[in-house]
Amino acid sequence: MKPALNFRQPYHPCSWHDLPNGQHIAEFIDDALAPWLPRFFGYHVLKIGALSAQLNTSSCPIKHQFSIGQKIDTPSVIADIDDLPFIEHSVDVSILSHALEFAIDPHHVLREASRVLIPNGYLVVTGYNPLSLAGLNKLTPMRRKKTPWNEQFFTPMRVKDWLHLMGYEILDDIRGVHSNLFGTMGQGKLSVQWQRFASRYFNSCGSIYVIVAKKRVLPLTPIKPKWKLRPDFQPVKVSTRISSNRSR
Repeated sequence: MKPALNFRQPYHPCSWHDLPNGQHIAEFIDDALAPWLPRFFGYHVLKIGALSAQLNTSSCPIKHQFSIGQKIDTPSVIADIDDLPFIEHSVDVSILSHALEFAIDPHHVLREASRVLIPNGYLVVTGYNPLSLAGLNKLTPMRRKKTPWNEQFFTPMRVKDWLHLMGYEILDDIRGVHSNLFGTMGQGKLSVQWQRFASRYFNSCGSIYVIVAKKRVLPLTPIKPKWKLRPDFQPVKVSTRISSNRSR
């Protein structure tokens, strides 16, 4: 297994249009999150990165939604996503869309997104699945030098392992977009039929994954046991015969 650290200067896309078939990917993520957005509750939704900021979350009942990043057209906060300028447990929902692949230290980015999240808050992580048709482009010399295949892809299982170690409960793992993402994706009848067939029989091999997780925090209040060890003291019995002899 390759290390998660990226030792070269990563590329940070400013828009979904900077990625191959990025608009199609964004539409798939919007559709995948549509059933979950009405379930989110709280006061603040944080969109981390330029790609997260461009997702459609208008159906979420949380009104205060803001984004953070350095390359965003209209960011709410300009800062590094691996050093969020927020206090601990300050947001209710964190959305981290296609940010781990382009980060120098994806572990740290994920920990920062978790740090600012309240207990029982929701974390959404999306990314490229290397075990897919799109992941096979990394084996092609011509394509693996182009964006995004020159970056690191992490399997959904590996991302879920990171989340489990951080105390998260995985609520949903959605896969889709069964395509190599190279060139223009077809919108014809044959392409639609292929997507339906692949989603039914090869769902785990989707090129894009959407993970919805909930932050679980165990209580630290110690529970005292109901039972106690009590010393069993018994009085010493003195023979009456000895006492009578001493009295004489």
